[in-house]
Amino acid sequence: MQESREFLLETRKISRLVWDYALPAIVGTMVNALYNIVDRIYIGHGVGPLAISGLAITFPVLNLTMALGLLVGAGAASRISINLGQKNKHRAEQILGNSLLLIILLNVVFMTLFYIYLKPILMAFGASEATYPYASDYLRIVLVGNVFISLCYSFNNMMRASGYPKKAMYTMLIGAVLNIILDPIFIFVFDMGIRGVAIATVISMFIGMLFVMHHFVQQSSVIRLRRKNIRLEWAVILSIVSIGFSPFSMQVAASGVAVLMNTSLMKHGADLAVGAFGIWNAFAMIIIMLVIGLNQGTQPIIGYNYGAEKYDRVRKTLFYSMKVATLVTTVGFVLAMLLPRYLAGVFTTDKELLDISENGIRIASLAFPLVGLQIVISNFFQSIGKAAKAVIQSLSRQLLFLVPGILLFPRFWRLNGVWAANPVADTLSALLSVYLLVLQLRMIRKLEEAQQNRSKTV
Repeated sequence: MQESREFLLETRKISRLVWDYALPAIVGTMVNALYNIVDRIYIGHGVGPLAISGLAITFPVLNLTMALGLLVGAGAASRISINLGQKNKHRAEQILGNSLLLIILLNVVFMTLFYIYLKPILMAFGASEATYPYASDYLRIVLVGNVFISLCYSFNNMMRASGYPKKAMYTMLIGAVLNIILDPIFIFVFDMGIRGVAIATVISMFIGMLFVMHHFVQQSSVIRLRRKNIRLEWAVILSIVSIGFSPFSMQVAASGVAVLMNTSLMKHGADLAVGAFGIWNAFAMIIIMLVIGLNQGTQPIIGYNYGAEKYDRVRKTLFYSMKVATLVTTVGFVLAMLLPRYLAGVFTTDKELLDISENGIRIASLAFPLVGLQIVISNFFQSIGKAAKAVIQSLSRQLLFLVPGILLFPRFWRLNGVWAANPVADTLSALLSVYLLVLQLRMIRKLEEAQQNRSKTV
């Protein structure tokens, strides 16, 4: 089984291989995005517009929890792919075992700190007296179950990286379908409001975690979770976090930016402007998750072939995914320009919230065609183990471009200025990404030439 999977990664036509891996990943990420969106739809119609704003206040905290999962999960997945390409199965299994213990320890520390300081953190993140109860009720439950969520997502990435894209899709389907079923039961039948949404999320991810962990203890798995590897080895941990630090830092930065965004929206548009941001974020999540699913499919292909020194296949996979991602985000741009009020109407019937959301969606999505390019390039750097470039490219949008925009533009255009910071940051970070990519492709060309020279001398 292992040999056949590796043989396909090295030989199958790139376009077919990409879709073999990407389609299951896209289904998984889209269903995952769908159940997050369904959460917001149920909250908007079953609890109220202020509850949507309260949920939006939780985004910075949820970004931080996701960052922990990416620090380990994305880093481990990239290292596993590269090591399998180098035929180093033992090292791949060491990465798997270290990842389990590291995820648990990080989540225990994170949950404890946030539980102790939850109210001051949420108030600092932009909550008001009206929205704090909703944010608090949701997070007090989700934080307890976050270890299950992190394990589910992180080991799902490792499952895909080790050659099981369809199984990875099933993991996401299990969690998402369960969540969609449980949401209305807890909200409407048990009348638990936003707390019911949180409970449904934790239960769903717990079941998904059981499924993915069961895979890694089976003898048929390409790599297995072995007791002897469930320990912290600093060399292994360093190899994981050096790659995982890029998506981790991006999520931490996104969390900080979300705080700044929430407080700026509160200043220039009050609670409903924060809710409008939550609605735009839901729409953007659908488009971006399509690209992330594509990236999750291409990551094992790029990582394996880079480890196997098949640079032409690495390049072909990169260019193909760039074309597909740009097409996807361009469709998102068209929808945002033509149907913003319809998109907002899925979440609320409140006229004032609809008006704010319609305007915000249009402005914030102006540079969407460039977003796919940026995400694919970031994934490429992670996949080939170039941590420094991945970190620079990831942080550029959030810290170098978006933060100054949020601080500066509202002075001239008030609420519209807050929205406008997004397309400006997307444009500038896309230009930087292309520049870094050109430099990296030149280095790969040199590696290819050196490889050819070695072949001639043998």
